[in-house]
Amino acid sequence: MTSTTPLTGTGSTPADERRPLLRVAVPNKGSLSQSASDMLREAGYKQRQDSKQLTLTDVANGVEFFYLRPRDIAVYVGEGTLDLGITGRDLLLDSGAKAEESVRLGFGRSTFHFAAPPGVLSSLDDLAGKRIATSYDGVVERWLEEKGIEATVIRLDGAVETSVQLGVADAIADVVETGSTLRQAGLEIVGEVVLESEAVLVGRVGAQESPALEIFLRRVQGVLVARSYVMMDYDIPSVHVERAVALTPGIESPTVSPLHREGWVAVRSMVPREAAQRIMDELFEIGARGILTTDIHACRL
Repeated sequence: MTSTTPLTGTGSTPADERRPLLRVAVPNKGSLSQSASDMLREAGYKQRQDSKQLTLTDVANGVEFFYLRPRDIAVYVGEGTLDLGITGRDLLLDSGAKAEESVRLGFGRSTFHFAAPPGVLSSLDDLAGKRIATSYDGVVERWLEEKGIEATVIRLDGAVETSVQLGVADAIADVVETGSTLRQAGLEIVGEVVLESEAVLVGRVGAQESPALEIFLRRVQGVLVARSYVMMDYDIPSVHVERAVALTPGIESPTVSPLHREGWVAVRSMVPREAAQRIMDELFEIGARGILTTDIHACRL
């Protein structure tokens, strides 16, 4: 999956020691852009300081970043022009590109729904024969085909909510975060969620792995784990250690060390961030004291 583009601008690096750069696409704007760059910084990669910058080469880590429209990223990756890219699951599926989801990144979550003025649709079966405006014609056409519903899909580049008011469409299909924009346009969500989306790392279908790719994926996974867990330390009487360890089993196994105080041990373990407060309460109830949590900034598992 790696590019054959040689490193440039390194100055003193001999040509025979230069490695090919891993080429990675990052959203240049929109809701995914800042979060994607923040994650890459946490993974130890340089990121641009100027939003007008189109490329950035991180020579030390062997990666070249390209800042592109989120909608185009899956296409570039699918064609093999770039090795990896960060985009939305909705945009990946809509593109029809030969790219596949590699890692869920946990930010940029949204849902995809159909919506219409009140009383127009009682269920999604009523979409038959209707005009549907959307910026995601690939997603909508695939869904309609799977459901066996025949309808007219009208492709718009944005602001699809106004299409019904202007008489262009009977209903819309779009990404929904809070639903406030739909309500302002006099529309209501109809039926179940069509697609749950979030930011994902995508790669080309059938592409071969490389050492550079494996390192990149390992770093990203390390960030995801570090964001999801905290390190918990506590002291507890030895007689209760088995109950305590059952609450804090860790990733592999917790570290248990004897304390100078006879009959007590110190325990260190990674615990899920979202459950940390509850676990602290339960540990306190069985006799643990000095319970501390600290953030994990990086890890390899």
